[in-house]
Amino acid sequence: MPIRPILRFPDAGLRTVCEPVTVFDDGLRALAADLLDTMRAAPGVGITAAHIGVSQRVTVIELSREDGVRNLVNPAIISTSQDTIRHTEGSVSMPGIIDEVIRPNAIRYRYQDLDGVLHEDEAEGFLAVCIQHEIDQLDGIFWLQRLSKLKRDRLIRKWEKSGG
Repeated sequence: MPIRPILRFPDAGLRTVCEPVTVFDDGLRALAADLLDTMRAAPGVGITAAHIGVSQRVTVIELSREDGVRNLVNPAIISTSQDTIRHTEGSVSMPGIIDEVIRPNAIRYRYQDLDGVLHEDEAEGFLAVCIQHEIDQLDGIFWLQRLSKLKRDRLIRKWEKSGG
């Protein structure tokens, strides 16, 4: 499958709230395959359709080859833990720029698979962080928005200086 161009920060497409997927067909499977190849080439551990300019609620996560690929369609967080985790985050849309974000350590979430079957699952630690990060992106929330204004402004200046 082709590697697609990734939108770069501050592209307006990264602030777009994605539309729910209603058609589960070969086109959706092709999109998921393109996302996987694009994410691996970036490289990254998660990517959304929004990252390639497609406004659909689709994300692909692969923490490692051994862990396997997760295709999450129309994902939503049902509940979060009170305890939090501090983890370094970044984006395929802003390579080289990272900082620590605090998020709930555990989540319960629901999603559909590529065939439209509804699932509920739980995640904690790094996987929970990744799912929250990608759902934020599907909701038009770029990860920098989870930082203080001071940190966000510093990282944006660094990105602009790097030619981003």
